[in-house]
Amino acid sequence: MMFVKLELLLLLLCSFLLLFMSCMVASEDAGFIYNGFQGANVSLDGMAQITPNGLLMLTNQSIRQIGHAFYSYPFQFKNQSDGNVITFSTTFVFGILPEFQSLGGHGIAFVITPTRALPGALPAQYLGLFNEFNNGKQSNHVFAVEFDTIMNTGDFSDINNNHVGIDINGLMSIHAAPASYATDHSGGVNNLTLMSGKPIQVWVEYSGLNKQLNVTLAPIDVTKPDIPLLSYYLNLSQVVEDLMYIGFSSSTGAFSASHYVLGWSFKMNGPAKELSISQLPKLPRIGPKEHSKFLTVGLPIIGLVLAFIVISIVLFIVRRKRKFAELLEDWELNYGPHRFKYKDLYIATNGFRENELLGIGGFGRVYRGVLPTSKIEVAVKRVSHKSRQGLREFVAEIVSMGRLRHRNLVQLLGYCRRKGQLLLVYDYMPNGSLDKFLFNQSKATLNWGQRFHVIKGVASGLFYLHEGWEQVVVHRDVKSSNVLLDNEFNARLGDFGLARLYNRGMHPKTTHVVRTLGYIPPEITRSSKASPSSDVFSFGAFMLEVACGRRPIDPQASSAEKIILVDWVLSYWTRGKILETVDPNLGSDYVAEEMDLVLKLGLLCSHSIPTARPTMRQVVRFLAGDVPLPESSLHGQAFAHGKGTEVFATSHPSSSLGNTSTTQLPLVADSLLSTGR
Repeated sequence: MMFVKLELLLLLLCSFLLLFMSCMVASEDAGFIYNGFQGANVSLDGMAQITPNGLLMLTNQSIRQIGHAFYSYPFQFKNQSDGNVITFSTTFVFGILPEFQSLGGHGIAFVITPTRALPGALPAQYLGLFNEFNNGKQSNHVFAVEFDTIMNTGDFSDINNNHVGIDINGLMSIHAAPASYATDHSGGVNNLTLMSGKPIQVWVEYSGLNKQLNVTLAPIDVTKPDIPLLSYYLNLSQVVEDLMYIGFSSSTGAFSASHYVLGWSFKMNGPAKELSISQLPKLPRIGPKEHSKFLTVGLPIIGLVLAFIVISIVLFIVRRKRKFAELLEDWELNYGPHRFKYKDLYIATNGFRENELLGIGGFGRVYRGVLPTSKIEVAVKRVSHKSRQGLREFVAEIVSMGRLRHRNLVQLLGYCRRKGQLLLVYDYMPNGSLDKFLFNQSKATLNWGQRFHVIKGVASGLFYLHEGWEQVVVHRDVKSSNVLLDNEFNARLGDFGLARLYNRGMHPKTTHVVRTLGYIPPEITRSSKASPSSDVFSFGAFMLEVACGRRPIDPQASSAEKIILVDWVLSYWTRGKILETVDPNLGSDYVAEEMDLVLKLGLLCSHSIPTARPTMRQVVRFLAGDVPLPESSLHGQAFAHGKGTEVFATSHPSSSLGNTSTTQLPLVADSLLSTGR
């Protein structure tokens, strides 16, 4: 008796399950039509939602998102008698509104899949259907028609960024074509832009008898073309299962777009019902609402043109006066011959255009120019200066240094002051700065003879600044990027933006430490007083630069610690192998005696003890060969210099450091080792 009751219970349970499945599974000739999606029987996932006016929005303007919308119940796709896929048909209208014009992604796909849940599906190029691991696997049992707006040739061999494709179990389309529609049987076609922001209607039709799949599309105001865009023989019986869900999937990537479906019709075992285009909800408007052209264009133009003409005339007159207006104060009257008109410099540099830009340094931007009257080529440097009193002192020093005359100095011709800016006018050097000939070169662009000539020229110029003029001039920024070359590759020391001068017999004033890392003597970090000896230290680093083809602190060093050039050369000298530090680009094409002199003199000038350094007068005599370099002066330097460079290497030469503590300086220095000028 118990077994009979159990059998009855099982029979009732099976009957209930069959009844439930019959309710959940649509019949073989089932179908639906939605002219808008208010109250539609669809399941949403991800970003998908139904807007108040009835639009099915799969994704919005968010990046890297997924949207799914499936009919809530599965359809019976296979004939129970022979297992073949039944004929089906669908038509829908969609629209894609990119975030930026012609720049969006990634598209929309009509999908037939065994499940509404697509676990692991990724956005962007995977269209919310697959991921990098399951893409292309036969176990997916997924059929899709993609409307792709991003070209991905590497992963999916896409034909372009505006195509329609037939996908089986993956996103490498088995058949694809650019989005278009036929106009007649003569072969004429009209291109369609999927991301136009306008509605596009699609027809997807599969014949179970002929195993033929047709995909057709056209604008909604065009009747269905007789010639499909894609026509492909395909046996879906090997792809789909008995029960399958139908719906849409979409995704966005780095650029986003809103993907909408306006209406949808589907039918098993017959043609889908035609959508009522007039009843479909409207896509959101791109741009402002349209108004009468007369109201939006005509009337405003009539009023604006008149006002524009009057205002333009007034502004032209005012701007013309202000454009070249200059402020000339009483204290500048003494500097009249050295002051240029801003208008002349503006015309000379073509309005300071970028194509006239020669370079950007730590103290301003430098432009090439041709003076309109004299037709002389000049270099114009724009320097900002906020302090009015500091500007007055700065101009006084600049004008004083404008009287410097030496063949190895870039001639400072004068200045111009306007709106908090100081414009310095120099002679133009056609071959630019020396550093571009030393670094990042596959072969030597300056031979040793030219380099040695440059070193002697810079030494002569510094000697003139220190001892050959009525005042002592401390350059404070001697380095290869501030050494310019004329058309005959003669060296000219330039950039006096940091220079300071004082009367003979006086002591230099304390200044901010603003020089470039790698050229600062240790004493500057303690006293902040620039002197001729500090220029000698910088010149020593400069000589080693030219000879070794390395920067004073090598930012390209592969080791954890940056290489300090002086220490590196010193280590080779102590081992008797100093010539192994020579720039490899020179090979063996140099005079060994001259190279040995330059390297050892560079070490001597870079001595950490100021009193142990030679003067520029002595340096000139050493380079000229008038007196030999005393070898005894280098003995014992390894210890002294090592101690000095330890201080040097943990200091930072920027006035912006203010009251930075000593313990903080190494961290600041490390962060700025690669900043250049």
